Amino acid sequence: MTIVIIDGQGGGVGKSLIEQLKSAGVTAELIAVGTNALATANMLRAGAAVGATGENAVVHNCRQADIICGPIGIVLADAMYGELTPRMAQAVAVSPAQRVLIPISKCHTYVAGTTANTLGGYIDDAVRKICQIIGHSAQE
Repeated sequence: MTIVIIDGQGGGVGKSLIEQLKSAGVTAELIAVGTNALATANMLRAGAAVGATGENAVVHNCRQADIICGPIGIVLADAMYGELTPRMAQAVAVSPAQRVLIPISKCHTYVAGTTANTLGGYIDDAVRKICQIIGHSAQE
């Protein structure tokens, strides 16, 4: 099982996801893919098995992922202040992987049906969903 975590900017969302997945006892391979080197480095510090940076890293790893997780901007071209290229967004969108997206409002996109929550609450929900997908009972 391969879980690809994609993030940009400072990698804070990806870092939190990786820390919580590790804390929940998830043993799947966690691959950190950053749109920039800082995001990748922060996700690696959080405990990802491997990391890669840039457009081709996103495209390549999306082909091999079982689950892709990150902020909702990873499916929106030019999101994250332009760090997310159209090719990256397309790679995430067409991947056969299950996608678990965190609704962050900074990308000028409103997702109807989501409840107002904190970033931490959304990350908790994403970790629960990933654990459900892989059939893993999250450790508290």
